[in-house]
Amino acid sequence: MQKTTEQASLYRHLEKMRTDELLLNINREDKRVPEAIEPCIPKIAALVDVIADKMLAGGRLFYMGAGTSGRLGIVDASECPPTFGVPHGLVIGLIAGGDAAIRKAVEHAEDDTEQGWKDLMQYDITDKDVVIGIAASGTTPYVIGALKTCRQQGIITGCITCNIGSPVAAEADFPIEVVVGPEFVTGSTRMKSGTAQKLVLNMISTAVMIKLGRVEDNKMVNMQLTNEKLIDRGAKMLMELLDLPYAEAHALLLQHGSVKKAVQSRTV
Repeated sequence: MQKTTEQASLYRHLEKMRTDELLLNINREDKRVPEAIEPCIPKIAALVDVIADKMLAGGRLFYMGAGTSGRLGIVDASECPPTFGVPHGLVIGLIAGGDAAIRKAVEHAEDDTEQGWKDLMQYDITDKDVVIGIAASGTTPYVIGALKTCRQQGIITGCITCNIGSPVAAEADFPIEVVVGPEFVTGSTRMKSGTAQKLVLNMISTAVMIKLGRVEDNKMVNMQLTNEKLIDRGAKMLMELLDLPYAEAHALLLQHGSVKKAVQSRTV
């Protein structure tokens, strides 16, 4: 049976479309993505709860993928420390072909069924951790091999794929199958499939961090103060939370290094 991600586009003769037609049709297809994710929310929720429990017990979250899927995992992992103030080693993104593949495709890297587990072993992975394989096709050997070995080692696995009944899903304790339909450009899974993966990753990491107490009310109270924009945002949070003038809030924030610590200094 042909994979949904490889089915022919619903649109023909793209090269003959006006620019506005191209953009309207791409946008029309993109609108299908959130609707495809919604039925998957119960499975996403179950995976989030497991990840949070594992992290509270000292575990980590690993994302694994090749190409676009691997890059999306790395993006999500890299944004957790500055957004939520967690250590860089708590959420880890791995891509077939290593760091060189982040910017440029590494030929046949995704075809190695053993390299994924080897990459995980570099991080001394244990059954405290959770591994999520990201593969739009659901057939990426790098991911399949890693998830299979993880399960043999008693490590909890999840996956994000855009085909039903794939080999990747078969190796996942928590399979998330978001079927977005054929791509606007046939087989170009960097489009709707990539968007679906990004949205699900946002949901997973954000929900986990909220459950770990890294967000209070709706504020990023643990964000790292890595630039003037974030310092300004943090100072304004303190103005609201502690009823302080801007200058005092700004100084208090810089003194303590985070909104949360600054608030605690005034409430202890």
